[in-house]
Amino acid sequence: MTGSDFIGYCAAVLTTASFVPQAWLTFRTRNVQGISLVMYSTFTLGVALWLGYGLAMRAWPVVAANAVTLALALSILVMKLRFGGSPPVAADEAALKMPAPSDPSAK
Repeated sequence: MTGSDFIGYCAAVLTTASFVPQAWLTFRTRNVQGISLVMYSTFTLGVALWLGYGLAMRAWPVVAANAVTLALALSILVMKLRFGGSPPVAADEAALKMPAPSDPSAK
């Protein structure tokens, strides 16, 4: 393995691992309210293109990173499409509500 491959694999591990917490949280809660459909669609397409580029160039660190990232991004995108219209659960809804300001003339 060359030094540049080593750097590529390190970058691949770090950037791909950064998606794991979001994917795990989304799988566990099925809450996709804060995920942008446009952003994730565009991102997923970009990752697929990077994967194709890596395959064409035989750049294995690029292929490895983007194959895993594509799987994670696709799974989150599918969950966004499947659960995106669901309202938040009651506990989440209560946590998001702000108390109404008090009206001094109502006394």
